[in-house]
Amino acid sequence: MEEATNGLSTTLAPESVKQASWQPGTHNFCRVVKTGDDNVWIRTHYPSLETDTLMTLAKLQYVAKNQKVLKTLPSFSWLMKNKFWFENNGDLVLVTEENGRIMSTSLWYSLPEGYDNLHVDKSGKIAYTLQNNIYLLSGENRAVKITNDEDKNLINGASEGVHRNEFGIDNGIFFSPKGNLIAYYHLDQRQVNDYPVIDWSNVPAKNNNIKYPMAGGASQIVTLRVYNPETGTTTELQTGEGKDHYLTSVTWSPDEKYIYVAILNRGQDHLWLNQYDALTGEKIKTLFDETSKTYVEPLHPLTFLPNSTTEFIWLSEADGYPHLYLYNTAGHFIRQLTKGSYEVNEIIGFNENTHEVILTSAKESPLEKHIYTVNYTNGLMRRIDKEEGMHTATASEDGEYLYDVYTSAHVPKVSMIRSTDGEAKKLLIKADDPLKDFDRPQIKEVTLKAADGTPLYGKLILPTHFDAKKKYPVIVYLYNGPHVQLIKNTFPESGNLWYEYLAQHGYVVFSMDGRGSENRGRKFEQATFRKLGTVEMEDQLKGVAYLKSLPYVDAERMGVHGWSFGGFMTTSLMLRHPGVFKVGVAGGPVMDWKMYEVMYTERYMDTPQENPEGYEGANLLTKVKNLKGKLLLIHGTNDATVVWQHSINFLKKAVDENIQVDYFVYPGYEHNVRGKDRVHLMQKITDYFDLYLKPEGAKK
Repeated sequence: MEEATNGLSTTLAPESVKQASWQPGTHNFCRVVKTGDDNVWIRTHYPSLETDTLMTLAKLQYVAKNQKVLKTLPSFSWLMKNKFWFENNGDLVLVTEENGRIMSTSLWYSLPEGYDNLHVDKSGKIAYTLQNNIYLLSGENRAVKITNDEDKNLINGASEGVHRNEFGIDNGIFFSPKGNLIAYYHLDQRQVNDYPVIDWSNVPAKNNNIKYPMAGGASQIVTLRVYNPETGTTTELQTGEGKDHYLTSVTWSPDEKYIYVAILNRGQDHLWLNQYDALTGEKIKTLFDETSKTYVEPLHPLTFLPNSTTEFIWLSEADGYPHLYLYNTAGHFIRQLTKGSYEVNEIIGFNENTHEVILTSAKESPLEKHIYTVNYTNGLMRRIDKEEGMHTATASEDGEYLYDVYTSAHVPKVSMIRSTDGEAKKLLIKADDPLKDFDRPQIKEVTLKAADGTPLYGKLILPTHFDAKKKYPVIVYLYNGPHVQLIKNTFPESGNLWYEYLAQHGYVVFSMDGRGSENRGRKFEQATFRKLGTVEMEDQLKGVAYLKSLPYVDAERMGVHGWSFGGFMTTSLMLRHPGVFKVGVAGGPVMDWKMYEVMYTERYMDTPQENPEGYEGANLLTKVKNLKGKLLLIHGTNDATVVWQHSINFLKKAVDENIQVDYFVYPGYEHNVRGKDRVHLMQKITDYFDLYLKPEGAKK
């Protein structure tokens, strides 16, 4: 069970490149390799393949002898072509090198205890947060406190909590391109209701209130501010009086004069891309807007073309799939760069010499991800990689070379360097199969049809030593919610070693992505709009019908399991389609969407006031009496995502209705159980299925 749970990230992890990076302004690829008893940071120049040693642990211990003791080679980050830095127990250490020689190391700055949100800009400036304020280190080895809010509900510079990290927000501090100015989020959540999260490790237990904005209720007020180190002044962008809206896609202009912000209304069906003067905060103009009958979901900042202050790429679902659109800062649409019934995933970089943007996309198949270039002058698109599967890439600064890591059903992991012209490639590591000696099951790819004819992709895992004459119990694992895709062409082919563990113990396992899940375009994902838990269940029941058609599946012994949205789906299937599954195990489940967060819930459901029928249809607290079969609920006591009250209220309804439900909590855990205790979790789930799906005496 320990291998099935955590093996792919520990003892069974395929071999991979460690600390991969491109040295700025070069074709030098850097990585850490093991030589004898030492780890060595090396760099290789492409295409010559000349290799030298940048750093060894022994050398670093010698040159950094005045710093805190180093027992292992730390993670290095490039600052510029000849400087890099690392963190050592709260100390930031700056290293200068020249022609492969370490010229100096120096203690750059000692971070205070409790710091968070560290940002090291390529200009050499450092920013971090302490409690709810921002500190900026510039020039002298002294930090300046640039915000001064004492109220803990006024938070500066933290990405955590801003719009609950929706809309692709993973950053709260934004240095201007040359480091001369710093923009940051200011979060005011004083009007948001307090929500208690109890710390049970203390005696008596201690209450820690968090701010949790529930659907239809008071939300956060978020503003963007700009601090000017030269003048010591702060300016707030004039983003609107109501402020009951979302600020996303924050982007500096390359010349530092302007900031571009996507303003999304609370209804999330109207977006305005606005330009603001960085020094005065005044709105210059709206470049364009986007509307939808469902919702608009900006997830990416603007990406300016190389050496241009006027032309940028915007990633949008305007034509039904995420694609690249070229605009200028006057707000004029120039051309659509990619088009078709597939998703563009991300921009990796640019090759200015060939006028190409480098990207990844699901163009070949929604089950795969490949690397492409698109010429931004004529729209010509070409694929760079040749191998099937899921490719992840990082580009050299000039876009001439890529570090490509890919995996597929029968390829554990391959790491290589490619030239973006497709002419050259160099294998770094082809990992051995860490599962080659295991007794593994047969896996079948399955394609079903939704009610509207949409293809639905799934996987069927057969029991090891499969006998078609026998009848087997089956477990369905699902999520089927936004921004998650379970079925991909990746290693292992099953997608999860726990599935294979179940197969070794006599189960058929089935998993499928229904409508509402990721990477299939707007119509597929937005089919669930205003009716969460309805279309998704229709699709999952197509999977059930398929399973029942198989002569070796025992339809009387079917189980279902999922976590978070998958926990909501599991409970929904047990209550809205009682009797289909004999056993369900739901982890961290949403039971009533009125108690879930504003930004996520209102995107997919509108507000409870606007869509009472949709909320009532999805409300599982009113359907407890429908339960047939066995249901185990699992929740972390400190869950600040799906708050504990969801399952507590469900238990109260079960008592009121005289319905028996099984329950287990993980003290101190938040929205999921990770690390060593996850083994306990997966054993708990497996034992529950064994108890009720296997004949007496067959329990393991």
